[in-house]
Amino acid sequence: MPWGDGTELARSAWPEVVEGALVLVPVGSTEQHGPHLPLHTDSVIAEAVARGTARRLSARTVLTAPCIAYGASGEHAGFPGTVSIGLEALRFVLVETVRSLSLWAGRTVFVNGHGGNVVALDTALAQLRDEGHDVAWLGCGTPGGDAHAGRSETSLMLHLAPEQVRLSAAAAGDTRPLEVLLPRLMAHGVRAVSPSGVLGDSTGATAEQGRALFEAMVSTAVRLVTSGRADARGRLVDAGDTPHPAGGREPARP
Repeated sequence: MPWGDGTELARSAWPEVVEGALVLVPVGSTEQHGPHLPLHTDSVIAEAVARGTARRLSARTVLTAPCIAYGASGEHAGFPGTVSIGLEALRFVLVETVRSLSLWAGRTVFVNGHGGNVVALDTALAQLRDEGHDVAWLGCGTPGGDAHAGRSETSLMLHLAPEQVRLSAAAAGDTRPLEVLLPRLMAHGVRAVSPSGVLGDSTGATAEQGRALFEAMVSTAVRLVTSGRADARGRLVDAGDTPHPAGGREPARP
């Protein structure tokens, strides 16, 4: 089938779309990722995780929607190329996306690739769930990885889109933990913390590391979609996890 594998909504003709399907909606960003990664890195990762999850759930009726490629990236505004629509606009897009999908789809799950989108996801999904929609979200975080455009994301992109990685330009940025950097980062933006835009160390990244990270992300997403539950903010967590307070951040990159 040259037009797709049957799980991509955008490549489907309307008679091929089964009503009541589970729809995975990637949410990414268009923002700087250092001198060596493309601006759509978060979108590439979110789309790949969504598609990988849909393929693993092929026995079910699962569709991957086109990526929402503009997110809340105000902290990266000091770098040319970044496009941010802000929290309120993103919240509105998320709400209206689910309201439209609900006319024919069953459940909607957002697959988020950018930590700056979390507040919009929290508030949008709280509203949508109050309206009675079957909607949740999950993150593409790499717990224990560096924060932004470092080894984790560079490795993922070497696995997913190696031709888009300028590996000769990869360098170390500010390698302090995100919790240390966050107050200055939120007050003054990423450029005040790291002139290169890298938070972490992108040197030493490999496609092998990226493959392992990606497989872990997809396995986690499959588990959460099939057996997880939504916490107070609509995020999918394992059934036995302690409820997460609304408004918290996912363990993902800025």
